[in-house]
Order: sequence, then C-alpha cells, then structure tokens
Amino acid sequence: MVSFCVAGRRAFLGQIRILPGLPSMLRRPYSLDISAELLRTQGFINGRWVSAPDTFPVLDPATGEELAQVSDCGPQQARDAVSSAYKAFLSWKCQTAKERSALLRKWFDLVNQHNEDLAKLITAECGKPLKESLGEITYSASFLEWFSEEARRVYGDIVPPAAKDRKMLLMKQPVGVASIITPWNFPSAMITRKVAAALAVGCTVVVKPAEDTPLSALALAELAVQAGIPPGVFNVVPCSREKAPAVGEILCTDPLVSKISFTGSTATGKVLLKHAAGTVKRVSMELGGHAPFIVFDSADVDKAVAGALASKFRNSGQTCVCSNRFLVQSGIHDAFLEKLGKAMDAELRTGHGFEPTTTQGPLINVSAAEKVEHHIEDAVSRGAVVLKGGKRLEGSFMQPTLLSNVSTDMLCMREETFGPLVPVVKFNTEEEALAIANASEVGLAGYLYSQNLSQIWRVAEQLEVGMVGVNEAVISAAEGAFGGVKQSGLGREGSKYGIDEYLEVKYVCIGGLTL
Repeated sequence: MVSFCVAGRRAFLGQIRILPGLPSMLRRPYSLDISAELLRTQGFINGRWVSAPDTFPVLDPATGEELAQVSDCGPQQARDAVSSAYKAFLSWKCQTAKERSALLRKWFDLVNQHNEDLAKLITAECGKPLKESLGEITYSASFLEWFSEEARRVYGDIVPPAAKDRKMLLMKQPVGVASIITPWNFPSAMITRKVAAALAVGCTVVVKPAEDTPLSALALAELAVQAGIPPGVFNVVPCSREKAPAVGEILCTDPLVSKISFTGSTATGKVLLKHAAGTVKRVSMELGGHAPFIVFDSADVDKAVAGALASKFRNSGQTCVCSNRFLVQSGIHDAFLEKLGKAMDAELRTGHGFEPTTTQGPLINVSAAEKVEHHIEDAVSRGAVVLKGGKRLEGSFMQPTLLSNVSTDMLCMREETFGPLVPVVKFNTEEEALAIANASEVGLAGYLYSQNLSQIWRVAEQLEVGMVGVNEAVISAAEGAFGGVKQSGLGREGSKYGIDEYLEVKYVCIGGLTL
C-alpha cells in the first residue's frame, strides 16, 4: 500500500512502484514530497473538514496501488453541503463585485504559489506527465484570474421605453447555488473554470469531483480557505463510484440548487438533464467529443504532424478536445503518415508521470485501456493496418498507435476512443471530408490544416462543432468560449460568455414617473 505520511510541514507519498511491463529504467520507486496542508482526505462543507462514515481508495493509475483513503460522502453530506451553500449565498451575493474579485485574485495567487505541489497531486491521481500537470495548474489558475477581472464587468442595461412616464431596467443577478460535477482528466482546471465564474457573480457552489481524482479538488478547497473565501461558498463532497449516482441525484434535484454545471460523458449528461427537468434547473453541459482533424493538400505537412501530436497525445489522448478522426487528403496522405510515424518514434515516451522523459502516462484505469484495445482490434478486423504500436502494456498503459487504411464503418470512427489511437482516413475532396467530419451526433472541437484562405473560411464555417482550430492544435484558453453543439452539450465556459451561465436577467419597469 502507498500512503501519506507527514514530516514537519511536508507530507510524503510512499514509494510508487513502476510496473514490470514498462522499460527497466522506469521501474524505480518514486517519493512524492508535497506540502502537508494540501493533502486533504475529508469532505469540505461549510468551511469545515468533514469525515464520512466510510472511505474509498484513490489509486495511482500507473500501478493500481492505493494513494489514500478519502471520505466517502453520501446523500446526507450532499444535502448538508447544499444547505450550507444556500445559507452562504444569502450573504455572498451581497458582497460587492470588487470584494469577490479580490478574494478570487488571492486564490489565484495561492494556486500559483503552490503550483508544483498541485501538479504532483494531479500526476499521482490522474497519471498525466508532470509537465502536463504543471500546464494544467497554469490553465486552472488562469480562470481564477480571468473571472476575478470579469466580476467587475457584469453590467445590466437601461432600455429606452415607448412610454414617457416609465423607465425600463435590465438587471443581472446570480442564479443561486450551483452544483458542479467534474471529470478526472482535468481534476483542477475543470473545477476552476466553473467555480470561478460562479463565485465571481455571487453564486455559491457544491463540487462533486470525479471519484478517481478527489485530492486535487480538496487541495483547491484548502487554498480557498487560505484565500479567505467565506464558509459555505465553496463546498466539496468526494464520493466513491458506488455512491456517485445517489450524490449526483441530490445535487440535481434538491430544490435549493438553482444551477447544474457538468463536464463528462454524453450518457451521464442525459441522466443529469432528466434529474434537472423535475425542478427546471439551469444547466450547462460540456459532454463528449469526437473531434475531426482534417489535413488538406495545401497544408504545411510538418506543422500538421506537430499539430496531430499535440492534439492527440496530450494526457495520452484523454481529453474531450483530443482529435479522434484523422482525415488526410490523398495528395499528401502518404507523406503525412510517414512523417507522423517518425515523429511518434522520436517524441513519444511511455512511462510513469513522474519520470522526466515521459510523454505518455497511463490511461485512467484498466477499463479505459480495454476500450482502446477493443477499438484497435475492431479496426484491424475490418482491414485497418497497424503502422505503429497497437499493443496493450501492463495495467492501464497502451502503446501510442497509428492506423492506416481506416474506413468510416470502424468503431474508432463512430465512437470517441479517449486514448492514444490515431486512425487515418484518406479522402479526395473537401466535400467528402466535411461529410465525414459532420457525420456525428456530437460536435465539440474540430481541427483543420490548410494554407488556402478561402478553404479555411468555408470549412471553419461548415464544421458542425463549437470550437475550431485552424493550423493550431491547442485552442483552450480562459479568454475563449469553450463548448459544443449537437449532443456535445449546452452553454459555454470561459470567455466573457462563461459568466452569463450563472446569471439571471431581471426586468424592472418603473411607471408613473413625472419627467
């Protein structure tokens, strides 16, 4: 067992064993040195650390070994958190925008101050390489900064009336308590992207982090305390996979909750939408993606290859905006495959996230690896050719895999893989590429590489997605509007539009005026 121990003001995660299926250089043990104050394992309700009757294990996805035992909050703790958030809302909404802005800014400063420890927690419980985890903390902090600034820019309107004896006002007010349900692949950034917007306008929140990655959420709660966020404004209810449905139902049906924000699978999102319908709650849903990555004959092939690596293999392919379907025009198809294969050999290294040379960590669990393996087997059975990788390693590790001779009837072209698999389809015309790209029930992100400006405009406008990267594979930013179309969700996060998800517009008509 791997467990936390405290020495002075630092805590140490005991030795992390590296699985024997990986290269011998990666089999050495690691010791994780983290500030003791950030290693929290209880729920956080009304400004207090709360134990539940039971606990559940958090596992290192690279080894399957236990990292910590965390309080397994249930329906009662969820209700307590909602009640606390509602009571806090009555006073939090009355604070000035400047006051809320200052507290978010303090939180931002603390996240940056503890960035290395927070990144280590992400790598330990999520598995992504430490360099990527550091990048996530920067991304996570950016939302606290952005919405601390936007807090003071929530304006209403004075509307010219048709009658002379009245004035018409449009006021923006916070919706109330927001339930925040987040995924494991960005255990810090998906929280701050939602919570910062909510708190900026005067809402209070109850966060249910993914059962795989609660430690990052609880560390954020500790820093919220240090920043001076009042009790009840930010609550965290970690729970096991077994209790998640019951806790999620409470957070979606409690009459004191006014808003639900969820990031996760489309299937789970549909369940939550049904729960929300009973009390007609406001919802934001960032659901599954199936991103096309289109490379036209006019593209700079080297830049397209670099973009393919960045958009596919970040977090071992486990992001909602990862490219999933690679469409390459016939004129450069062979050159693209050759260069991509060489780049994969040169730049990708599989191993534990704490190994400095690692670029590809484990998938989140064995089931995730089995899904990727199944997609590869299905493609090969239908005629696909494995050019690179294709094999399952020990535990939840998968080899980065490149497939050619892929057709649209293969499972990897019909479902989101969520793993390090690159299936390449050859196409001939722009119209053909668009037809394949848009033949999906979801539409979160899409990417295209071309140097033809007219083509760029045509394709960007016709792609049925919420976000488009043109000659650019890393498009997420606090300033950008993040969200999808079709069954990829509802609403937008980040940007100036993300704050509107937590606001109601109240119309006030003042009549009988003598002017």
